[in-house]
Amino acid sequence: MVDIAGSNQGVLGYGYDSSTRDRPRSLKTLSVSWGCMDVEGLGSDKEFMLHPGGGRPWDWCESDTRHRPRIQPADVQYLLNRIVETVIRSLGMERRLEVDPATVMLLNRLGIPYRAAETRELVELYNRVATADAVGGLFRSTC
Repeated sequence: MVDIAGSNQGVLGYGYDSSTRDRPRSLKTLSVSWGCMDVEGLGSDKEFMLHPGGGRPWDWCESDTRHRPRIQPADVQYLLNRIVETVIRSLGMERRLEVDPATVMLLNRLGIPYRAAETRELVELYNRVATADAVGGLFRSTC
């Protein structure tokens, strides 16, 4: 697992208190296999963007994400707009998905900690920490 620590001081400028019990509950990922994820309340799809209070299928066409040019800043910005304090992102099932350097620079500039891992590892981590932390995730069930 890649763990690049960043300080989240100042990140809470969204007017959000992460210790509050009023934060929306994160949806659990019920299963993941090659080419399919099943997320509580959202059903099945190949990719998801998940955050406290919900999520949606991750449509790569919206931000021109591909293996190259990789995960784009707009993908992460979707999560940040939903009061996410930590970002976890999938490297794919075979660790082939990369991240655009501009995306890393955005997270570093904002002081948002992030982690990257193989998809199954990331699902396990997300399900474990999402109930206590304001975490958002980008999940890919292939490559």
